[in-house]
Formats: sequence, structure tokens, C-alpha cells
Amino acid sequence: MIRANDPQLHSWIQISPNSDFPIQNLPFGIFSTSTRDPRVGVAIGDYILDLYAVCQEGLFDLLSLEDPTVFHSETLNRFISLGKPVWREVRERVSELLRNNNPEIRDNHEVMKACLVKCQEATMHLPVKIPNYTDFYASLEHATNVGLMFRNPENPLLPNWKHLPVGYHGRASSIVVSGYPIFRPQGQTKAPDADLPVFGPTRELDFELEVAFITGRATDLGSFVMTDEAEDYIFGLVLFNDWSARDIQRWEYVPLGPFLGKSFASSISPWVVTLDALEPFRVPGPVQEPKVLPYLEYEGHKHLDINLKIYLQPDQEDPALISQSNTRHLYWNMNQQLAHQTSNGCNLEVGDLYASGTISGSEPESYGSILELTWQGSKPLTLPNGATRKFLEDGDTVIFKGYAERNGLRVGFGEVRNKVMPTL
Repeated sequence: MIRANDPQLHSWIQISPNSDFPIQNLPFGIFSTSTRDPRVGVAIGDYILDLYAVCQEGLFDLLSLEDPTVFHSETLNRFISLGKPVWREVRERVSELLRNNNPEIRDNHEVMKACLVKCQEATMHLPVKIPNYTDFYASLEHATNVGLMFRNPENPLLPNWKHLPVGYHGRASSIVVSGYPIFRPQGQTKAPDADLPVFGPTRELDFELEVAFITGRATDLGSFVMTDEAEDYIFGLVLFNDWSARDIQRWEYVPLGPFLGKSFASSISPWVVTLDALEPFRVPGPVQEPKVLPYLEYEGHKHLDINLKIYLQPDQEDPALISQSNTRHLYWNMNQQLAHQTSNGCNLEVGDLYASGTISGSEPESYGSILELTWQGSKPLTLPNGATRKFLEDGDTVIFKGYAERNGLRVGFGEVRNKVMPTL
């Protein structure tokens, strides 16, 4: 039987070789148009397959779905809660319908008109209702850079860093989808030579290049997810920009950690790429020394090879590529993160979001934040138009793109794009 990831598959829809959304991807999202209220769709090339319309046309009748209105929802949560066997069943059926030798939609103009929507005609929405959000700190290079700047250059990592996936609980209500404006936050800051803090807009607005995974299965309070079963709980991945106000964060974070310098906004890409679609792009992770405790041990390849790019677009200018990184740089993988999150009995909910933390490589051109790219503003970034940036300015648009590619097969995430607006 031909499976959805088969690199030999082709669709009857014409798809550019550089598209993030070939038939081997089939990510899920929530979209609407002027004539369709929010519902579940799947990206395919420059189109969206309307899964509610597919149900109405009887094309899912042989599946184990008991309630087709699960696709007539404002979030993916109802669908995700049906479990991994159903996710896979739906993705495989969508793959069958879109294959070049399948006439069910291809040869029926009315069905095609009912089920297919051009991406340019659609509005994308936040794909999931996010009950809880955890932000990890999983990149060794990023943690080292921050330690060099702010702590001890001789010993930049804190003693716990290589023993556990460091993380904190963030605010889920301020996570927005790509395209949503990011308003410059206000807060308390204190200059090094000042006696007292002041209140006002941040002067050190930054982005953080991250990838996040979304859980698709709930657990009971007191239960524990092992590393070898973690993937049964992961629905898929999104690009994630964890915006940061560095000057606000620097003044407030002692002793309890990030607060207002982080909670004003984070943004995600609208399409959720399933873990199944990313299966061909697994790679070995770094050697973890010292040896981790038994509950964090894992077998097999649990890291992913996802190319990441950051573009900065000043107002009325073209986007400029300012950094390129990769998820393979992460020290701690998703399985370890989820095992650690639940190791104290913390329960999971469907739609929980777990971000990687800033993903930086070992070279300056692979750093995942302006903090690192400009080394805390001491080495300003020069853009193609001659302008410089120490941190983000009003009118700047930050764009993250990501894709995995191997042997001619490309599976991508689209983009997360947000413009910085003045303080309200």
C-alpha cells in the first residue's frame, strides 16, 4: 500500500517544486473566506482542501469519523482530541483524494469547486485553542551566548543546564497567528547608571526563532509520559516567534524569571505540520554529556532536520535575510521536553503548546535573536538599504520560514510574519 509520505506521489493539482505544501506534507489549519465560516483545511500547493466540504460530499464516509462537524470548528482541538489513529486515517484519505490517479475530486467540477479554495482567497486563523504554553531553553549555543553576555564568560551555562530541559510557563492568551500586529510593549526599565526605574515603551524589542509542538492527547494529573511514548502525544509542529522586550526582562526577571517582557505576544505559523509528515527528516541528536538521568534517556533519532530562515523587512522595503539556523542544533529534543514537563505529574491538555526556545547555531549568521546577532546592540546589524538595527523598530516586519528537505522532497511550514506597531 502506498503511504502518504511516499516521495513518488504526485497530485493532480499543479504544485511548484519549491512549494512548502506538496502532497507529502498535508498540514492542518483553520481558515475562512467571505463565504465560508472558520473550518478545518489542509494545505496543498497554492490551495486549501476544505475538509468539512469533503465530508459533505461523502468522501469521508468510509472513515471512522462519528461526527463530521468536527471539521466545522474554529479550532483543531476537537479533531486533534480524536487521537492519533484518526489523524493518520484522515491524512491518508486526503492523500488518496489528491493523488494524480484519483478521479473522485479531479474529474468532478462541482465537487472540486466545493472542496478547493485558493490560499490567496482565505484568511488563516489561530489553529488551536491553547490551554497551556511552556517555553523551553533547549539550544546549547543560545544558552551559551546569553551566559557569555550576562553572566560568567568563563562558565556561561548554569549548573543545571545539561541535566534537564530548562523551561518556564508562559502566557497562552497572548499567542497570536501570523499576520497579527505586534504592539510595542511598555514596562519598567532601569538604566545601569540610574537610581530608579522608569515606565515606558521598550527600547530593546527582539524576536526569538523557535519551533513549537502541539499536544494531541490529555493525561491525568499525577501521570507521567516516558520518552519512548512521547510521540503518541504530539500532533504536530509550528514555527514560533517568542517576542521579547530585553530591557523590561532584564530589570524584572530576578528572582522569578520572565514576566511582562515576554507575555505581551508570541506568534505562530497557521499550518500545523504533523509529526508523521516530518518522519523522513529525523537525524541523530548531539551527544549529551554528562549522561542524563534515566527518565530523560531515549533511543533512536528524535531530532529533526528543519532549515530555518529569518527575514527582517523595514517599512516600505524588501525583506532581507539576516540569519539561517536549523532545529538539529537543539540539545534537548521534544521527547525529553515532554517527559520532563510531566515528570512531576503535571497533566497535559489537548492543544498545549511547547516551544523550543531560541534556536541558534555555532556561527554568528545562525543566531536566532537580535540580541545575539548584534551582541546586545554592540555590533549593529546593517541592512541592504544601509539602515542599521540594534533592536527592532516600529514598522519592522519579522518573517520566519522553515522547511525540511531531503532527496528532492520538501516539507515546509509556510511562514510566521508579524509587523511591529507603535505602543497603543
